[in-house]
Amino acid sequence: MRNGIVKVTEIEDYGRFDEIIDVRTPAEFADDHIPGAINCPVLDDAQRIEVGTLYVRSSPFAAKKIGAAYVSENIARHLLQRFQDRPRTWRPLIVCWRGGERSAAMTYVFRRIGWDAQQLEGGYKNYRRQVVDSLEMLPLRLRFKVVCGATGSGKSRLLQAAAQRGAQVLDLEELACHKGSVLGVLPDAAQPSQRMFETRLLVALRALDPARPVYVEAESRKIGSIQLPNALLDTLRAGVCINIEAAFAARVEFLLRDYDYFVNAPEWLNSRLDELRHLQSRETIERWQGFARSGAWRELVSELLELHYDPLYRRSQQRNFSGLVTPQTFSTDDLSAAGIAALADRIARHATEEVTAPAELP
Repeated sequence: MRNGIVKVTEIEDYGRFDEIIDVRTPAEFADDHIPGAINCPVLDDAQRIEVGTLYVRSSPFAAKKIGAAYVSENIARHLLQRFQDRPRTWRPLIVCWRGGERSAAMTYVFRRIGWDAQQLEGGYKNYRRQVVDSLEMLPLRLRFKVVCGATGSGKSRLLQAAAQRGAQVLDLEELACHKGSVLGVLPDAAQPSQRMFETRLLVALRALDPARPVYVEAESRKIGSIQLPNALLDTLRAGVCINIEAAFAARVEFLLRDYDYFVNAPEWLNSRLDELRHLQSRETIERWQGFARSGAWRELVSELLELHYDPLYRRSQQRNFSGLVTPQTFSTDDLSAAGIAALADRIARHATEEVTAPAELP
């Protein structure tokens, strides 16, 4: 640490500060930020564009003048509205994009007041490098049990049931706000940015105990617009596989319940079905869209499974997950909430039997 500038080299060291104040614009903060940080921008989105444009197109000197005025005004407002109750011993960490003038300005004012404010050396970019480096190492320390099964086998619900029973679970689709297929867009939740997903993933991975197995759903390289880090994907594909063999009729009924929000938005569904035109004929897509418009939901789901999802699953899973050569297989014809709970209990009992089974004699 020097002159109020601190270098944080380990992710866990961010917790040494009383508060993390991110002074970047709201748009920058929304894209990603250090977990637990609050946003107190010294330039808002419009002001940053104005100052940057003036700097490039007109005069750096003029840009600095108006920028300094905005920064001073915004820091004063934050002091009055957010920080009047902070004690003399308060020690905040101030963060901007790369540890430059924006965080330096707030750090200077806070230190002049008497607070032991620290400016993060390297700023958010330093934190971001730490995230990328950590995501290359953390997955290698974990033992994954990968839940596989054709579309509609209730894998995500099974993970939730396993978590309720005390199992360690990594729910990648929850972190990505997406169900993982072209129809997996959620109606009330936008996907996070790639950076924000990776921050969420890092938080989730750091909370896991390497001494215990981690249950996770088999995923492709992308979940919607989100791409899984290579180290995580490679580790998943080498994990022990739990294969769910669910009856076709049970899968259809499960999907009708799990995607019930499409019933009230058939044209939204049809816009998603358009994304399959490079994989299915025009006649097939139009027939499916007709099913949606007429409310023939069971016929639509059945054909989607038979003609699209099941063939896709057969092609991809055996190729990508080595554990499917000798999986632990569980069959069911009941994917109701009670049926999934019973399935979770069966998997938990099997895991307990594996742990307690006597070792073979030499």
